[in-house]
Amino acid sequence: MRNFNINEDPHRRYNPLLNEWVLVSPHREKRPWQGQNELITSEPLPKHDSTCYLCPENVRANGINNPKYEGSFVFDNDFAAMKQDEIIYEEDIVYTFFLAKPERGISRVVCFSPRHDLTLPEMEIKDIENIIKTWQKEYAELGAIKYINYVQIFENKGSVMGCSNPHPHGQIWAQSSLPTQVEKTQNSLKSYFDKYGNTLLQDYLKAELKKETRIVIENDHFVALVPFWAIWPYETMIISKRAFGRITDFTEEEAVSFATILKQLTIKYDNLFSTSFPYSSGIHQAPTDGNEHLEWHFHMHFYPPLLRSASVKKFMVGYEMLGESQRDMTPEKSAAILREQSNVHYKMES
Repeated sequence: MRNFNINEDPHRRYNPLLNEWVLVSPHREKRPWQGQNELITSEPLPKHDSTCYLCPENVRANGINNPKYEGSFVFDNDFAAMKQDEIIYEEDIVYTFFLAKPERGISRVVCFSPRHDLTLPEMEIKDIENIIKTWQKEYAELGAIKYINYVQIFENKGSVMGCSNPHPHGQIWAQSSLPTQVEKTQNSLKSYFDKYGNTLLQDYLKAELKKETRIVIENDHFVALVPFWAIWPYETMIISKRAFGRITDFTEEEAVSFATILKQLTIKYDNLFSTSFPYSSGIHQAPTDGNEHLEWHFHMHFYPPLLRSASVKKFMVGYEMLGESQRDMTPEKSAAILREQSNVHYKMES
């Protein structure tokens, strides 16, 4: 019999946002890897690719020409996951095992820059600020549509994350229902706020800043950290220091701080394995259903798959699909590794 060591012994950690648990097995980090290695493309991309559907003035798959845009560029997704059509639907209350209902929504693509070769960590702060302004505009406009109750802003970066085009871009899906993960988060945030009168992430962030062990970057208005309950090896979350629910609530100073921490965090990601680091990222913020939602606290998730190198990634299989999420390296260790990365992009270092 010996005392529990959180850095060495298997244990479960609780995720209060989703009301779920994750299994942590730090002792498994020493196991040898003989699994799949991803193919990494190291060839530099051109500033403009004549075959790219997203570059300025090129023709998209539906035959529409992109304008000669100079900043960010938004258009309705040519292969949208949802449609705007209103469909008459009568719920089947008898056959409860076969429930289905129409989902109405709008899907848009946001090109970050006319440059085919510039990802977020390589962009100037002012250009990232322009993306943030675009996100704010889209959130406000889409959220004002009567049947839209949630606006999900996200980015899939890299082919390993299923990104079909290397031109730096993100997406916005706006829909009539709360997505499953958002609904879970909504329930947890509301329950906590009703009980304590503060947002869950407001109190969580205070506790993390006292601990310091999982903090990656901190500035005047935002903190980037590895969540205590992180699943992915180098998962991070950006949380606003001030409690507010929407990207449209930013002050001018907060917009600059958010752009800055986005650049710094993605630089650290790229520097980790000297590669354009793949991830899925997304902003979680208040629903657009017309309610105040004081329980919501603005935050952004980053879920990167890379594990030990640019060519080795974590797979969610077996126990993770049948039991619960699991990770080997502790969040504290991954936070320390990310924190130690240079703030200068590896391509810029002499």
